[in-house]
Amino acid sequence: MIKCKLGELLDVRRGASLSGKYYATEGKLVRLTLGNFNYPNGGFKENTTKEDIFFIGNVRPEFILKEGDIITPLTEQVAGLLGETARIPESNKYIQSGDIGLIIPDETKLNKLFAYFLVSSPIVKKQLGAAAQQTKIRHTSPDKIKDCEVWIPDLKYQEEAGRILDNINNKIFNNSKIILELEAMSKTIYDYWFLQYEFPNEEGKPYKSSGGKMVYNEKLKREIPEGWDVKSIKECIEHINTGLNPRDNFVLGNGNIKYITVKNLTKEGIFNYDGCDVIDEKAKEIVHNRSDVNVGDILFASIAPLGRCFMVQEYPKEWDINESVFCIRPNQQIISTDYLYLYLTSDMFVKQAENSSTGSIFSGIRINTLESMNLLVPNEKIKEKFTHNIEKIFLKKYKIAKENEELTKLRDELLPLLMNGQVSFKN
Repeated sequence: MIKCKLGELLDVRRGASLSGKYYATEGKLVRLTLGNFNYPNGGFKENTTKEDIFFIGNVRPEFILKEGDIITPLTEQVAGLLGETARIPESNKYIQSGDIGLIIPDETKLNKLFAYFLVSSPIVKKQLGAAAQQTKIRHTSPDKIKDCEVWIPDLKYQEEAGRILDNINNKIFNNSKIILELEAMSKTIYDYWFLQYEFPNEEGKPYKSSGGKMVYNEKLKREIPEGWDVKSIKECIEHINTGLNPRDNFVLGNGNIKYITVKNLTKEGIFNYDGCDVIDEKAKEIVHNRSDVNVGDILFASIAPLGRCFMVQEYPKEWDINESVFCIRPNQQIISTDYLYLYLTSDMFVKQAENSSTGSIFSGIRINTLESMNLLVPNEKIKEKFTHNIEKIFLKKYKIAKENEELTKLRDELLPLLMNGQVSFKN
């Protein structure tokens, strides 16, 4: 192991200053932004938050990146972003802009794949965070990145360590894609059955387009299938609970029990533990006395953006919730957990709920408002058929999400060990 500064192993080049007058909604070249970092899960993602991502002005060739180039943010748009890395997925498409640094390793000293993980390792991120300019939005620079001190193993070790970490990352990435596909599949089935009313009839044909009888419902102000009902959410659930605010109840930061808030609930229906607070066993007991979270419940983020939910499929031994997360328990005699989850994450519900939200700082929905909203209740036969079809999808999604949790934990535990040469490899 050799102690050195990153500047002895790599160069960091700042991107081009791009004039806003050349931003466009169409074009051939995409300007990179901080939104291209898939934080906190790592890696590269397409930026879907902006429309004017194309650049139609002149660009020097060195700022048009190639597949495999390593980039890192020079501005901390969200806490923890400094030190993240991503790899460019396609050549001659992306422009390196001024907020983006390009990592150029000296491959006679530093394996490129190892460099990708080294820059995002805890030892480097900690140094970058400490040296960042203390403004409202923190910044770093190529020189500050190159000034970070690291311990470096030989090239052969670097190659093996990078390969191991990359294999884990690829598995996490592929699992994440499957989770997204399963979530989209479940929502498509829900939409087809309960918004378009094209669930299979007795002959297995789409109900509405095959002439299934529809009747007008006064509560919803539209036609619904004959034999279906409309109830308030309050009539369809056993209760809604919330967790506790730590104020006057317990202290955050002690123990290893994850304290789930709305920021930890995602639109994919899984937990994102990054930046998650922790509590101890005594605090969890206090919280759980109020939340009463159990298998079959739905966690609902009450603060905008609405539509983020989590289906509880395992008793919460290692986590519990705060007061901004609703724990909703469906009455299984009326609706299933799967059905209510998909309703609460549907575009139709989100639009209605947003119109009923209140709050000047954090817009959100109150329990009594949520309970008063109307819910379409299908007949028993359709409920059973839908649950039979959909629960397999949710079970598979849950198992893959659990695998990703374990892989992420393994990667994060291995990363500092591999970066410091503390793991040996068999020949």
